[in-house]
Amino acid sequence: MRTAYSVSTVRAAEQALMARLPEGTLMQRAAAGLAAACADVLRRGGRVYGSRVVLLVGSGDNGGDALYAGARLARRGAGVVAVRVSPGRAHEGGSAALRAAGGRVVDGGDTAPDTHRDWAGRIDLVVDAITGIGGRGGLRPDAAALVERYTAHHAPVVAVDLPSGVEADTGEVRGDAVRADATVTFGAYKPGLLVDPAAALAGALHLVDIGLGAELPDVPDLEALQYADVAALLPVPSAESDKYRRGVVGIVAGSARYPGAAVLAVSGALRGGAGAVRYVGPGADAVIARHPETLVHAGPPAKAGRVQSWVVGPGLGDGTEAVEAVSDVLAADVPVLVDADGLRLLDTAVVRARTAPTVLTPHAGEAAALLGVDRAEVEAGRLDAVRELASTFRATVLLKGSTTLIATDVPHTPVRVNPTGTSWLATAGSGDVLSGLTGSLLAAGLAPRDAASVGAHLHGLAARHASDGSPVAAQDVAEAIRAAWRDVRA
Repeated sequence: MRTAYSVSTVRAAEQALMARLPEGTLMQRAAAGLAAACADVLRRGGRVYGSRVVLLVGSGDNGGDALYAGARLARRGAGVVAVRVSPGRAHEGGSAALRAAGGRVVDGGDTAPDTHRDWAGRIDLVVDAITGIGGRGGLRPDAAALVERYTAHHAPVVAVDLPSGVEADTGEVRGDAVRADATVTFGAYKPGLLVDPAAALAGALHLVDIGLGAELPDVPDLEALQYADVAALLPVPSAESDKYRRGVVGIVAGSARYPGAAVLAVSGALRGGAGAVRYVGPGADAVIARHPETLVHAGPPAKAGRVQSWVVGPGLGDGTEAVEAVSDVLAADVPVLVDADGLRLLDTAVVRARTAPTVLTPHAGEAAALLGVDRAEVEAGRLDAVRELASTFRATVLLKGSTTLIATDVPHTPVRVNPTGTSWLATAGSGDVLSGLTGSLLAAGLAPRDAASVGAHLHGLAARHASDGSPVAAQDVAEAIRAAWRDVRA
């Protein structure tokens, strides 16, 4: 499992470790890891010896890491120039080490790309060490100008700890920021490296172990399931299982206007591990035509038969029947997943009063409506939004988007970040498939947080399988869930 810790937690761990180590040990460990990662990047483009490296350095320890790493690269034959963002201000020990290794230290206001005539305008690597994990807000104008100047050479950019200009704890980007091809982070991942919009600027992530493991708490701030974690959670029937023991998921979806939503939700549910799917709604004919194994009922949901979970909302509309269906499902004493139109019909007090688990699966626009804020605010601060929703509704919340997040209202529980998916997944009906899949995992016995996490993981992985770099439709995603499931199990 990949875990991430807040800035305050990482700093406390660093302080505890530094108290037992000789001065400068952690910085040298970080510099060694950073130099090795930069050397790997340089070797992909040719070799370290004779390469040309520019370090954009701030005045803090982040700049010191880069300067010591630059000294290591210089000793291997690279030409290294450190450009100080604040004239005359940079880590003294690191600056001295770089000069001693044959590198140069200059001020940003005194240099420009064409100054390095011996380089013929060629730069092989730019290292961003302007701000560290304590940076707040976007880059200052002078720093942004330097970034633009040196990245205009189209050399790979490696960020030190995180791209300058992004918020380490939240993933917010509140102004100009560096777009890195790779980020080398130290000791632990920071939340902003895993959450958009900042994550989109981080590029490939490389974690350098500097010895913080024993100093970090057992409970992180964020976590991302990997294949082994998902495989351990997947429901597997025993020899004695029958369709009812495996769980029955009820689907209340679709309308005369949107019968396809019913089909897609059922498609996801049938591939999610439950033993049977009950469908209630006006789309029965369309559902049976596509999936004859589905158990259909005219309704209301309370009279459809026993289920271990309900999914309500996709394509439901907002008429009287839809309102009644949502109310009926929320009254059930089983886990309930609410999506799409169902989210617009929620009564906050009713959801908070439920004793059985509730899972809400909004996208950014739906989340904004539930919170009474602009969509842009949710997209800029996804972590805050998902946590607030979970607290407000006393529910597990799966916030869909470029970074899918899963939060619960249980205190001190890490938010989960889904690492799978593709931009092609932004297509009509894909959320209906996810709802059915996750609801089926609930019926199969997974806890709400696990069902939402596994559902998002399989859904994103299925989209990758179905797309393979090309446009994909929601039904393609549903049909690829089996391949994703086998992939994880393998």
